[in-house]
Amino acid sequence: MATQAIAQTLGIELIELKKAACCGSGTFKEESQLLEDTVNARNIALAEQLKLPLLTHCSTCQGVIGHVDDRLKAAKADDPAYFDQVNGLLQEQKCSPYQGSTEVKHILWALVGDYGLEMITQQVKRKLSGLRCAAFYGCYLLRAQSSLPFDNPVNPSSMENLFAALGATPVYYSGRTQCCGWPLSSYATEASFKMAGNRLEDAIASQADCIVTPCPLCHLNLDSRQPEVEKATGKTLGLPILHLPQLVGLALGIEPSKLGLERHVVKTQALLRKLGF
Repeated sequence: MATQAIAQTLGIELIELKKAACCGSGTFKEESQLLEDTVNARNIALAEQLKLPLLTHCSTCQGVIGHVDDRLKAAKADDPAYFDQVNGLLQEQKCSPYQGSTEVKHILWALVGDYGLEMITQQVKRKLSGLRCAAFYGCYLLRAQSSLPFDNPVNPSSMENLFAALGATPVYYSGRTQCCGWPLSSYATEASFKMAGNRLEDAIASQADCIVTPCPLCHLNLDSRQPEVEKATGKTLGLPILHLPQLVGLALGIEPSKLGLERHVVKTQALLRKLGF
């Protein structure tokens, strides 16, 4: 909801790839690297058919699909037999071949690198003055690809720069580039919840009003599972978690109901009151 809303406001046209498949969330490669590469080569090829970049709004999708794109572009030059094997499997399924002719780009990079912070600032209708936002980059967005043209993987700043452009105050804390615990949740649930608790406690100790993440899976572990995290840690947390497009949408003057903010497990009313809603 929020991604579509901000795209419409900013004049970004989104073409939904209705035939796309799940990226596998990093689990396909546990069975087979070839499986992960082939499924996501198909996803990328769908965008290539339209001669468009493949936009993601999930850090995990960006990490997985972006890594596949890097790997197959390298294979095209250095390991043509593997490159042809992937395309041979696509051909068997009557899918278009992967060419390596486009790019995979998270919406954060599109906003910061393509649209530009200056242009975004000009579109702000409601400055987020006084709102203390803690960025949570998570794992995949920073680490999966060989290069990040719009950020530093060790010491990132793109989200904090975006917060400042929206009028918010960036909060720096130790857990902002660490794991939320989601990858552990299916087989080490207690450890996953404690890991999420550490991230939340770090942000709270830094006096953040909210955590903002570019990853829906991080959002899932930090927001919808926060009551379970509280039980695992024995601490009351109650920290709102926003998906990045939701924060951008608030600054663009989009109503909270159109951004899905009433659907969160951790209520966002106090945060909205602070912004004058």
